[in-house]
Amino acid sequence: MPDLNNWPTPRLLSTAARLVEHAWNEKLADLGLTHAGVIALEVLEADGPMAQTVLAARARVQAQTMGKTLSRLEAHGHILRARSQTDRRAHRVSISDLGRTALARAREIERTLAGDTEQTTEELKELLRGIIRRQGSSRWSLAGPSPVWPGQD
Repeated sequence: MPDLNNWPTPRLLSTAARLVEHAWNEKLADLGLTHAGVIALEVLEADGPMAQTVLAARARVQAQTMGKTLSRLEAHGHILRARSQTDRRAHRVSISDLGRTALARAREIERTLAGDTEQTTEELKELLRGIIRRQGSSRWSLAGPSPVWPGQD
């Protein structure tokens, strides 16, 4: 095991994020979900049915990446996709009842991942929010919708 005491903060953050995401994806697999799928379901639940391209933009991913995520969600019955009547190339995406149930279970799984006391978790969450706001402001358009993260209150 490397000496973590000598690692710079960005490396610690990146490594911790990957480890949490891997653990989360392992637990979500039983629901037919991934981290990316949870984000898509969160957006759909919050904002309602929308075009696939709009969903990709709100989730801050490329349309091609969202297409793969939606194919997996559709295969598990978590979303419904319908072709647009006005533009046959476009799809309107909505969350299904099964998707809402899976999302609720995913939120429960997410709450168990931290394992720390609530005070420590809240302090850490505030620090992470600050990092995301600072780093994200240069990457995400301030005019666009705010990113939706799983478990965001």
